[in-house]
Amino acid sequence: MSAASQTSVNRRAFVQGAAAIAAGVASANWAGQAGLVLAQAPAPLVELPKLPYAYDALEPHIDAKTMMIHHTKHHQAYIDRFAGVLKDHPDLAAKKPEDLLKNLAALPDAVRAIVQNHGGGHVNHTLFWNTMGPGKGGEPKGKLAEAIKSKFTSFANLKEAITTAAMTRFGSGWAWLALGKDGLEVLSTANQDTPLSLGKTPLVGIDVWEHAYYLNYQNRRADYVKAWWNVVDWDAVAKNFQAAS
Repeated sequence: MSAASQTSVNRRAFVQGAAAIAAGVASANWAGQAGLVLAQAPAPLVELPKLPYAYDALEPHIDAKTMMIHHTKHHQAYIDRFAGVLKDHPDLAAKKPEDLLKNLAALPDAVRAIVQNHGGGHVNHTLFWNTMGPGKGGEPKGKLAEAIKSKFTSFANLKEAITTAAMTRFGSGWAWLALGKDGLEVLSTANQDTPLSLGKTPLVGIDVWEHAYYLNYQNRRADYVKAWWNVVDWDAVAKNFQAAS
């Protein structure tokens, strides 16, 4: 092939390639203008919720590094395992995680423990993040305060009851203020068990797994529990109480 012919072929190939690219761009633009939905990756079955504050917002009570690891590593790990079950069981994926945890006995044997542990971990941590905040603490007000006084006589008694539940939980678990058929109550659960599985609605809970506090407090769980009271968002807890009442 002569040099002139080769040049002609190269030019023709370049023009054809450019035309193809332009056609693709034009097609995409047309699809967008026409309001067509192009193929997208499927939405995740369950996602790590964003925190309503920065990782360092709860300092000095809960340090930024602990919050970051707790949120992006531990909570994410629960989500990953839970999502694996939902992917293989579309009937379960169609339900809210809370509803699955309310009726564990109805779940297939092969997935019940995973939903209890990892679905529970996801739900428990989501509540944990959303009932804390910077500049919070203090005492509840309004109807929640009235219910606490009616049940526990005083906020100080409630505080003592939750602290005791957190301190006497052997190993890993949670201490909760929950609403049951007999009103408010304090209880603790092991591992990632939730009051939902006991027919109760958790309003606020403190995570006493060591990963929640060990970087800053080491083995001093009592200091961590004392510090946690400074970040409890009683406005958020009151909203949970109102929704559950």
